[in-house]
Amino acid sequence: MQIAVVIPCFKVKAHILHVLSSIPPFISHIIVVDDACPQHTGSFVTQSCPDPRIHVHLHHLNQGVGAAMRTGYSAALALKADIIVKIDGDGQMDPSLIEILVAPIIAGQADYTKGNRFFNAYSTHKMPSIRLLGNLGISLLSKFASGYWHTIDPANGFTAIHGKVLCLLPLHQISKNYFFESDMLFHLSLLRANVKSLPMPTVYSDEISNLSILKTLLTFPSKYLNRFVRRIWWHYFASQLSIVSLQIVLAILLLSFASFFGGYHWWRSIASHIPATAGTVMLAGIALLFGVQCLIGALSADIANTPSQAIHPQISSPSL
Repeated sequence: MQIAVVIPCFKVKAHILHVLSSIPPFISHIIVVDDACPQHTGSFVTQSCPDPRIHVHLHHLNQGVGAAMRTGYSAALALKADIIVKIDGDGQMDPSLIEILVAPIIAGQADYTKGNRFFNAYSTHKMPSIRLLGNLGISLLSKFASGYWHTIDPANGFTAIHGKVLCLLPLHQISKNYFFESDMLFHLSLLRANVKSLPMPTVYSDEISNLSILKTLLTFPSKYLNRFVRRIWWHYFASQLSIVSLQIVLAILLLSFASFFGGYHWWRSIASHIPATAGTVMLAGIALLFGVQCLIGALSADIANTPSQAIHPQISSPSL
């Protein structure tokens, strides 16, 4: 199978040659995308690395890692790649693990595989505490947004995807910035693609992250909420109706009623110093209880609905 590696580059000149020299020989193409790097990493690679597998693409304006990957993915598909691997140029990922990453895709067991830095209690001891907490929070939000409840570490950029599945994704709609990895999971969920998470240790040395933690905290939650609503609408209302659809509607109605009705009478009793009647309290309480039960039922069904079968063996070969 033709396997291509895409490396988005921005301020990774100090590490890129080591990464390129570590790419295994079974890789057919290496696509380096210089996202208007101020260190001119793309030109540096062209001048310094004679490997004939390397294809360098340049962005004249910095657009973000997602935009670089969109360029790299399109180039890989044009080269007829069957599997496309994403690896960062900062040296945090071990290219020798690519063989492990692509194995489930080759075996027809997965459509998309990704690294997981949280595979045991000792795997993250070198990860900065603030980054560890941020990744755990993002992982929880990503589970709701994507529906891949068994995956963790969505920000991990060590990934591989089958070309047939990639052809079905609307690349122009996927986020251009650091939300790219999470957005990929959301769009894959709409296809019901099977995602497999694999243990991947990360090497931390002198690399500098270009990700702003403050910007992530301010912008990512709203993006996850948007994807969550869109996913629920598509899976349980637009594409099909099921008992889960009914549970979601009942949960919204009952919890809304309990909140407004109960809140109003609670405020009224506080203002008038007259306790609410037992019937009023019971009515709000029963609505709250049944609303929570419907919500838990819908959540349990959504977790059980996580895709478990690869779709690419059933997809006819596209004209790339």
